[in-house]
Amino acid sequence: MKVMKFGGGCLKNADGLNRVVNLIRSENNLPCVVVSAVAGVTDLLLRGLADVQKSQETVSRTVACCRDVHLKLLEQTVADDSLRPEAARALNVEIDKVERILTGIALTGEATVAVQNLVLSFGERLAARLVSAALGAGGVEARHFDADAIGLLTDDNLDNATADLKACRKSIGRKASVFRRDGLVPVITGFFGVTDRGRISLFGRNGSDYSAAVVAHAVGADELEIWKDVDGFMTADPKIIPQARKIDRLSYYEAAELSYFGAKILHPRTLEPLDGMKIAVRIKSLLDPSGPGTEICSEGCENEDVVKSVTADDEIAVLRIHGPGVGYKPGVIGRIGRRLSDRGVNIHAIITAQTCINLLLDKKDAHESYDALRGLDVGVMSRLDLEEDIMLIAVVGDGLLNRKGVAARIFSSISRAGVNVEMISTGASEAASYFIVRDSDGDKAIKALHREFFETSR
Repeated sequence: MKVMKFGGGCLKNADGLNRVVNLIRSENNLPCVVVSAVAGVTDLLLRGLADVQKSQETVSRTVACCRDVHLKLLEQTVADDSLRPEAARALNVEIDKVERILTGIALTGEATVAVQNLVLSFGERLAARLVSAALGAGGVEARHFDADAIGLLTDDNLDNATADLKACRKSIGRKASVFRRDGLVPVITGFFGVTDRGRISLFGRNGSDYSAAVVAHAVGADELEIWKDVDGFMTADPKIIPQARKIDRLSYYEAAELSYFGAKILHPRTLEPLDGMKIAVRIKSLLDPSGPGTEICSEGCENEDVVKSVTADDEIAVLRIHGPGVGYKPGVIGRIGRRLSDRGVNIHAIITAQTCINLLLDKKDAHESYDALRGLDVGVMSRLDLEEDIMLIAVVGDGLLNRKGVAARIFSSISRAGVNVEMISTGASEAASYFIVRDSDGDKAIKALHREFFETSR
């Protein structure tokens, strides 16, 4: 079975939605479909959650915008007057639920994480109903399935959930045989799951990619296609490097490293559920469906020049813990980790020296982390420094750790560009080397690396 996941950019207008329908119709065997919210709808719901705590009057505006987006798309894609009213009713039922929940928040002035997650899940719930209606109008027997109803079970981490793969195999895998028996295309909501206590948990932005991988794992798919409104992974961000080229093939590890270090095309955890399954993954463009896209394969695929791509992340910060022997005294790093973990802070990397421990964190967590550690008594900490005006640059490619001369080329090209490297980490991964520069030097560093590995003949 093939799983096809469609991002919000694919559903942003009638043309995109019709393309999605035609792609699914062209499949010889019935696929499983996973959908994101229509482009802009999750942001609309996020704004609605923020506004409603200030004024109840904002509820009607949020709901009206949500209704307008989906009913307009329905009208443009379902021409059959006998099918449209039922589809419109299904959409309106969900939108009315959003209105009731937002009104409840406005009246109480409070919204738990679970309630906020429930509101945000309606972007995908509405998209699933819209896509299944458009498929029905196109002659494809389809039915929408919400992740919480179909049994996409997760742990209790509501903001950054992990699917319970064993439980999902039982619940979703069992239903997959019913899909095939009944000859229908299931349209499943992405982005969210449900805990065993019935609370909605989220996988984060781009989380529908992860959802699709969980579904592919659960149904024993042999192929996963992730459809976007872009061509695939690139050698660099085209906004910085207009001449960046599409990458034809990446390993699981290369794609994971690129996603983790800033390439927004794929959720960083997408490949976790597929580990050891040898499921073929391909990133495809809705605007060029016959194009090859980017293939992501389970085995390594080292190329002659090793480096596949250069990516960057400016939403990071470094928290430096200074003190004589701070990197040597047993238990210090453990206590730091526990203190931050208790506050839900993820540490991307730790680089230590005898007199300094450097923590690489998300910028959004930087000040909370600073405050949390300022009161930590470990006996050897003398000073905390927080640096936010920085950018992490990652050079990704299978074989980086073993190929002689690659590191020299990386840092020679950076040096020639007049960029100072403030911190380096290499060897932690066989497929990535990363370093930190000043934010103002970031684009310069990326351009220098792209010239060295992709624009200069050797």
